[in-house]
Amino acid sequence: MQVKQLATRHNINIDTVRHYTRIGLLTPSKNASNGYKEYSKADEQRLQFIIQAKSLGFSLQDIETIVKESQQGHSPCPIVRELMHKRLAEIEQKIAAMQATYQKMKHSLKHWQDLPNCVPTGNHVCHLIENFSCEECSDV
Repeated sequence: MQVKQLATRHNINIDTVRHYTRIGLLTPSKNASNGYKEYSKADEQRLQFIIQAKSLGFSLQDIETIVKESQQGHSPCPIVRELMHKRLAEIEQKIAAMQATYQKMKHSLKHWQDLPNCVPTGNHVCHLIENFSCEECSDV
């Protein structure tokens, strides 16, 4: 099947399939009569694997590592577990950062409720932001 068919079948962008091909995750053959790339059932299965791995939080670099390990005849499972531990730690850090931002936003909105609107003067843009201090945000 050609790139458009593969992309449509899996509801992804054609450029995404082409990118996976450029980086070697997909390896279509070339049709001798028209020069078009032809994706096999194996390519389709690989694409399904990529989509599933990405949905689990693996990066393309992670996926390349996993695929290479598999192609060498080794079980990629230990690497998958190790990478998942790393991805979980990263997500935990992102969640904590987002929660801190959320608290800061809640605090700022509460603080700004009763402050007057001001017209910008000189180099000032918005006094709400410029004068905001969030020393007690962690208490909210």
